[in-house]
Amino acid sequence: MKKGVSIRELLASEPRLIRLPSKGKAVFIGDTHGDFDATEIIFRRYFRPGYTLVFLGDYVDRGEESRKNIEFLLEKKVEAPKQIYLLAGNHEGYCSVPFHPADFWEELSAEDLKVFSMICGNLPFAAVTENGIIAAHGAVPDMKSPENINDIQTGNDEWHQLTWGDFQDEPGELIGHNSGRPLFGKDYFRRTMKQLGANVLIRSHQHSIQPVIFDRQCLTLMTSYAYDFTRSIAIADLEKPVINSTDDLIIEEI
Repeated sequence: MKKGVSIRELLASEPRLIRLPSKGKAVFIGDTHGDFDATEIIFRRYFRPGYTLVFLGDYVDRGEESRKNIEFLLEKKVEAPKQIYLLAGNHEGYCSVPFHPADFWEELSAEDLKVFSMICGNLPFAAVTENGIIAAHGAVPDMKSPENINDIQTGNDEWHQLTWGDFQDEPGELIGHNSGRPLFGKDYFRRTMKQLGANVLIRSHQHSIQPVIFDRQCLTLMTSYAYDFTRSIAIADLEKPVINSTDDLIIEEI
């Protein structure tokens, strides 16, 4: 990993909570999971002035080009650190909370495992906009303020909520667990979104759910053929006064 030291230092200098700019547009990208073709399309179409790219985690495993995918993304992050943000997904936490299948991680040499683990351990956990969006990999964390996200430690309850959390479109708080994935209902979503002062959650992680739930305030994106033959992204106008629902976003297939 040629960029190991520089990318680790760059990511370590960023807070766990990214505050996106108030100008231009933000493109939110779901799980890419080794689908390098999807990543190439994203950069070809949207990597241009005035656009900030926010990847929602899970860059490796499941797909055939995991290493190529994550190395390309890390190199682009070094190239344009204020234009590209790589949030942590549960698949980036393998060395802290192992899981299976994890083909990318399990095939690494001991040295590469150490390097990628240190890099991924510094990825931010969430991003917010001034006009009402919070973006994360899984569920919203149960915290009183967005700034508390900066205090999350890998492996704690809030980290599990952010990176492993699933939703179900029915009333309830914590509904249960599924293979270590906490499952939350609409009451949890409403309460935590209010605590964080956000209107719309943009996430990935859960391929089996309807893309839009909770009265059009929760959008789940999948941007990898590892799950489906439909790969979607969302574009938000950062200059729009308020983002109230998914109706205020542009959702495109790539």
